[in-house]
Amino acid sequence: MEEVTDFAFREMFARYSNPAHNPQPATHNSFVMFTEFINVDGLTHPEGRKKLEIDLKFSQAQRPMVAQIWGNNPAKFEEAAKIIADMGYDGIDINMGCPQSKEIGIGACAALIRNPTLAQEIIAATKKGGESAGRRMPVSVKTRLGYTNTDEMAGWAKSLLAMDIANLSMHARTKQEMSKVPAHWDKIKELVRIRDEMRVPTTIVGNGDIKSREEGLARAAETGCDGVMIARGTFGHPWFFRTDGFEPDVKERLRVMLEHAELFDQTLGKVKSFAIMRKHFKAYCSGFPGSHELRAKLMAAKDLAETKKIVGEYTESLRIA
Repeated sequence: MEEVTDFAFREMFARYSNPAHNPQPATHNSFVMFTEFINVDGLTHPEGRKKLEIDLKFSQAQRPMVAQIWGNNPAKFEEAAKIIADMGYDGIDINMGCPQSKEIGIGACAALIRNPTLAQEIIAATKKGGESAGRRMPVSVKTRLGYTNTDEMAGWAKSLLAMDIANLSMHARTKQEMSKVPAHWDKIKELVRIRDEMRVPTTIVGNGDIKSREEGLARAAETGCDGVMIARGTFGHPWFFRTDGFEPDVKERLRVMLEHAELFDQTLGKVKSFAIMRKHFKAYCSGFPGSHELRAKLMAAKDLAETKKIVGEYTESLRIA
């Protein structure tokens, strides 16, 4: 997710979703994390790569770590795959699902649903680039059911599965549906059936509307998919993947929110706007007394110091600090 799954966001999950709930980075996670999606044209350009280095930053605690890339030029994908492999990533994911007009306009992301031949060329080039770097990088695809209707899913999925990809993550909506309708999880079950009939080893991951770890496990059980991908459901909840049902109280929630803000400021503050944190403040601040008022104040916070001052005043007023 652009301007969401940055280094600081991912690091919070490494710290707070590990089994011991120890606020120290884990050495290995039971879940996989992805970078923000990276344009291959930028990554393969000397000046562009310098600008993208911050988006490719990751820690050992964030493993398994997958770089997600997008574009429309197979040759650029091959070159980008070499760079990513050399950086030590655990896998490469190709975004063929983003429905935004900028990406669609150049024939990338979800536009590839209408161009399966180019999609296959991109996959082949990415695999070739990963292998030429000296190790076989797992290559996966994130996409949608179809462009205009869900009936497109079978043909589209078969063209991807035929490429022997490591994993296929399917957002259970079409490009046209965006996020405006409930996810069609029945189509994920159909996708699993197609995979099994083709007898390919590709794992299937479903995506769409998952709001809790428990719901994700239930969806996996009912569809037979190998896992679920969580996006919006993780906002403001770095404890999401804990297995013991832990839910933080208000004091803990706000303490971790400030830790997140401090980490963002320390690691990304020189190159990214602090305003990016506002979407996280909105997620952290919900469901408790005074959260609406606190959230409104944080939406106007210009920097870390102002954020700390606002939260301090709130906790003092409720005597929960």
